Amino acid sequence: MKLFNRYFLGASLLASSLCVNMAFADNPKREFRGAWLHVIGQTQWKNKSTEQAQKYIIDQFQKLQDAGCNAVIFQVRPTADAMYKSDLEPWTEWLTGKRGKAPDPEWDPMEFAIEEAHKRGMEFHAWLNPYRVTSNAKEVLPSEHMAKKEPHRFVKFNGQTFFDPAYKENRDFICEVVGDIVRRYDVDAIHIDDYFYPYPANGKRFEADDASYRKFGNGMERKEWRRHNVDLLIEQLYASIKDEKPWVRFGVSPFGIWRNKSSDSRGSNSSGLQNYDDLYADVLLWAKNGWVDYLAPQLYWTLDMKAAPSRHLAQWWNDNAHGVDVYIGQDVQRTMNTADPGNNDKNELDTKVRLSRRLPNVQGNVWWHGYWVTDNYKGVADSLALKYQSTLAIPPAYGDKSLKPDPVKDLSLVNENGQTFLTWTGQVGASLPLETDQVKYVVYQFFPGETIDIEDAQTIIAITPYTGVLVEDYSEGPSAEGSTFVVTALDRMNRESEPVETKFK
Repeated sequence: MKLFNRYFLGASLLASSLCVNMAFADNPKREFRGAWLHVIGQTQWKNKSTEQAQKYIIDQFQKLQDAGCNAVIFQVRPTADAMYKSDLEPWTEWLTGKRGKAPDPEWDPMEFAIEEAHKRGMEFHAWLNPYRVTSNAKEVLPSEHMAKKEPHRFVKFNGQTFFDPAYKENRDFICEVVGDIVRRYDVDAIHIDDYFYPYPANGKRFEADDASYRKFGNGMERKEWRRHNVDLLIEQLYASIKDEKPWVRFGVSPFGIWRNKSSDSRGSNSSGLQNYDDLYADVLLWAKNGWVDYLAPQLYWTLDMKAAPSRHLAQWWNDNAHGVDVYIGQDVQRTMNTADPGNNDKNELDTKVRLSRRLPNVQGNVWWHGYWVTDNYKGVADSLALKYQSTLAIPPAYGDKSLKPDPVKDLSLVNENGQTFLTWTGQVGASLPLETDQVKYVVYQFFPGETIDIEDAQTIIAITPYTGVLVEDYSEGPSAEGSTFVVTALDRMNRESEPVETKFK
């Protein structure tokens, strides 16, 4: 196989980074830059053939990569259904138009999406909603659905059906679904969103669990009992993931307010709905007990919204997450629609990005939703690509920092058909995957006279799963003559190997 074909994607990564990587010198080398791509409510999937849907995934992922994102959070289980081949739950109606109906010809969207993310050097976080079974009152479940066969395990509220969090059988089943995904798919993380006990609706709070409270309450105060039920799931989910593959991370994206200061002196200066009191989600307990690897609080409000100022809430999560990595969930539309007079800016993007980088426990941002990024809403993708995410970034490292992958071998420059490729030999994988396996490579370029410093994000020219990149095409572009190239390996925990270098003479 020709070198050009083997390394084509790596070459395209290199070309795009060379165009913009000098634009914003303050961009960090390590940063999580994610985007949520939801399936629920996205009716366009139902109208696409297999080929069209695959092209759509490619297009969306490529646009996110072009905007500088290094992770995609892709919804694979919106309503106790599957955007993938599953023996446990039916195909999602959001893919085919009918719950349980397989795509024709049959394919596996999650498997395809993982492959497309990884070939671009991006992480894939499989996003699930744990409790929701239906999204509206009109949806009719098939007669063989467990909600029909064992209705006592489910509750209804605001026209929707949910697993009752009180039942151990439900917690076990949700963990079985997650364990199946982690076991069969090469996901980088499992991600759940903010739906625990149902949100209040139409001025009413959820009160549909009288039967299970009588059965399982054991004299506990009802709110504490509900929180305990959710705690049990979170703890069990974390263990289920780590039992299968210790390197797969567990992330939660909670509603942006834990508690208001008026309810708890530890709370934030806000006056909105509360995770702890309204959704029965004690997010800080999960972080304190080490049951989550990261939190992505949904700070979808404007910087100075009175009830929920995202400026202050970002600081609050930084200060109260017990050392767990925090990625700020940013609402693209509100951010781009709102002027920032304090920064003399027509939108809030600059202030929000700079704030996230100033806070030591905040390690990145997640853009809600990714379709606004790929549609370049009010130029957001342009701003990210040309400034805030113009340099390539490695996601934060996890696990034992004393462990790292082996360095690459046989680093060399190869000429073929008027092109120069940088190539190397990667690690030969073991029979069973290990957390220290090489899964990606980082390529740095230093021009003549430039100090070799691999902590400088501007010097990264590619992050790729392949063992080579095109570094010079003699028919176009600046000459790489005299440059020093450095290559490192990343393992499954994003830990970086010792560098290996070679010079283009």
